[in-house]
Amino acid sequence: MGHIVARKRRDGSAGFTAQIVLKRGGKVIHREAQTFDRRQAANAWMVRREDELSKPGAIERERQRDNDPRLGDVIDRSIAESQRVIGRTKAQVLRKIKEYDIADLRCSQITSADIVAFARALPSGPATRQNYLSHLGAVFAIARPAWGYPLDQQVINDAFAVTKRLGVTAKGRSRNRRPTLDELDRLMEHFGQIKVRRPSSIPMQQIVAFAIFSTRRQEEITRIRWQDFEPAQDGEAARILVRDMKHPGDKRGNDVWCELPPEAVAIIEAMPKVDDRIFPVSVDAISAAFTRAWQFLGIQDLHFHDLRHEGVSRLFEIGKDIPRAALVSGHKSWSSLRRYAHIRRSGDKYAAWKWANPK
Repeated sequence: MGHIVARKRRDGSAGFTAQIVLKRGGKVIHREAQTFDRRQAANAWMVRREDELSKPGAIERERQRDNDPRLGDVIDRSIAESQRVIGRTKAQVLRKIKEYDIADLRCSQITSADIVAFARALPSGPATRQNYLSHLGAVFAIARPAWGYPLDQQVINDAFAVTKRLGVTAKGRSRNRRPTLDELDRLMEHFGQIKVRRPSSIPMQQIVAFAIFSTRRQEEITRIRWQDFEPAQDGEAARILVRDMKHPGDKRGNDVWCELPPEAVAIIEAMPKVDDRIFPVSVDAISAAFTRAWQFLGIQDLHFHDLRHEGVSRLFEIGKDIPRAALVSGHKSWSSLRRYAHIRRSGDKYAAWKWANPK
């Protein structure tokens, strides 16, 4: 009825997979497997499960459970079977949802009240809670049509309506935080001192300046390859290919050519070619270094993404209109840039900034 298969893992350790297959009339009616580090543990599990499955009605109960799994198991399946690249934030949110009681409920048990209670329990603001429910809603959207699981789409819709009406969830407000030149100078001095002490540290001076002048997000910066950079030629502006640019629908394969202002070009041309990427740094490293710096310096509430907002604002201050600014920022919808339309041309405050081309 069952057997154990020994396999060698990639790390060289051994794994023992206990497999149980039940047949009736020559047809497989139940199959399951589980892997253990020790053969004795695999055998003990197999003996116990065979005993459980031999009891009257056990197979029928297993089938019922298979058709009405726990929400946590549905989340796992949605991740495992997704053909799209799941972003860091979404993956983190889905993992976090599994830590709450709602993940232990079976699909047919979940009500809108359960979802509202889950949203209330999140130690976050309304905008973050809405983000959690949005990712959970994506699981609800595919569970019934893809696998026949009894997750009711109306349940999540009702929960969205209730949490919004109660103020438990809400759309995030647009941040308008712009760093001052004094704050940026302090950051750049700080990163410069770190570089002197640790020459192998990441080039945060170049990354910060490039983020402002190119208006690129930190994930986009880490993906830019030398082959994605085209210098200015024949009267055309220099540009870079921004791979998998953030998009409300699907960023995978959303590669966009964006123009580069001269300051951003100068930074690229000064970077050493030590890797196929221009900035061979991880997103986590940039985020950690930037956060530690502004906290250490006593700067209040500054996000790395605020540098993109600063860079787009600068484009309007130096006289770019919405279409020309979009060529740099990569915005496909000009309506997203209308929040900057009130900014009037006021000159370039970075004209004499000594960090415009940090070496």
